[in-house]
Amino acid sequence: MDRLDELAATITKLGIDQQVDFERLHVYNIITHSTAIEGSTLTYEENLVMFENGIVPASKGLTEQLMNLDLKQAYEVMQQLARARTPITVPLLKALSALVMKNTGSAYSTMAGDCDEAKGDLRLQNVSAGVGGRSYPDWRKVPDLLENFCNWMAERLQSIDSLTPAETYRLSFETHWQLVSIHPWSDGNGRMSRLLMNMVQMEGGLVPTYIRNEHRSAYITALSTSQVAKDPEAFLSFMEGEAADILQEQVDGYLSSIGGNTPS
Repeated sequence: MDRLDELAATITKLGIDQQVDFERLHVYNIITHSTAIEGSTLTYEENLVMFENGIVPASKGLTEQLMNLDLKQAYEVMQQLARARTPITVPLLKALSALVMKNTGSAYSTMAGDCDEAKGDLRLQNVSAGVGGRSYPDWRKVPDLLENFCNWMAERLQSIDSLTPAETYRLSFETHWQLVSIHPWSDGNGRMSRLLMNMVQMEGGLVPTYIRNEHRSAYITALSTSQVAKDPEAFLSFMEGEAADILQEQVDGYLSSIGGNTPS
């Protein structure tokens, strides 16, 4: 049995994902790690207090606070969409991006027109990012690429109920790879790609995973390696290992809390 299949079965058998408040608190952890990759220094504990009690960490900048609050709202909407298995469309992606960038997005005036990140507008300029400043697809190609991506997702998600947990996780990582490689927006592409990755996992009834901030460098390297090679395998392999480690931490933490052993 694949390690991800085995760990997913263990989590289900132990009922870890059915614990009171597990989903909400786990999503807070996901948000903390996702924004940390983008430069946020808010800790899980600081986000927990801010999300639950409205008490903002005075020592942290306003942009960091808003980045985390906006992503929390985007995740709440995404969870509703995942439960309803709402089809992924370009307008839906733009609406989610608008939530992600609601209070931190910038507006741009370009030769092609104006675009506003806070409204989820697709980029109207070319961008480069990552190791070596590698360029992403020409902005004029983005609408068609994004439409093709949505069609690809619709086809793949039709069979999600017949996939094993490992296959569903791999599909979610492919989703991440495909979207971030298009880079539809001027900013927020990483957060959006990880959010959509988690949406696929939630639709498949799995515990959503994340990239630990301490593995940020390895994550970016794996992504860059795959994009240069135009082959997602290096990224998918990294993500499979990262996800398995995250799930193992969930199992180990639960067993430690009850003083038990992994069920046979």
